[in-house]
Amino acid sequence: MKTPDFVLDIFLQPGDFYFGDRETRVRTLLGSCVAFTVWHPKLLIGGMCHYLLPENKQLNRNIELDGRYANEALLLFLHEINNAGTRPADYEVKMFGGGNQFPGHVTDSKINISDKNIQIGKSLLVQHGFKLKSEHVGGNGHRNVMLDIWSGHVWMQHVHTKNSE
Repeated sequence: MKTPDFVLDIFLQPGDFYFGDRETRVRTLLGSCVAFTVWHPKLLIGGMCHYLLPENKQLNRNIELDGRYANEALLLFLHEINNAGTRPADYEVKMFGGGNQFPGHVTDSKINISDKNIQIGKSLLVQHGFKLKSEHVGGNGHRNVMLDIWSGHVWMQHVHTKNSE
């Protein structure tokens, strides 16, 4: 698919969320955080989130949703999908991130934040009727992710972190 004449280039910081149209490219850099990309192949709409933490247990429907949490980032997507008159199953969904930034570092916890972010992300996608098309999660290091909404193409570069042992 041809690149549009005008491209809005959005860079997501941790906790950011974006949903838009075919003239947009969305990028982010992930460590232990996770990003979902969603794309509607017929309407050429979609977006990306960049969440830091699994969930906000004090979720309050009376205040603005906070994209720093997986559960709230997914609710932001559901709001946009509903506004577009579409369903979660209509979208191609991809998941990235959750990399261990400190390999070799021993913690008291049996599961780290990276793993929690991955687990809840997968669970929330299934719970809300999304179908995960592909994923690149876990491992060590960080990832650069870029979504071109006009084509649905997602590019990912994974930079491994060496063990510090």
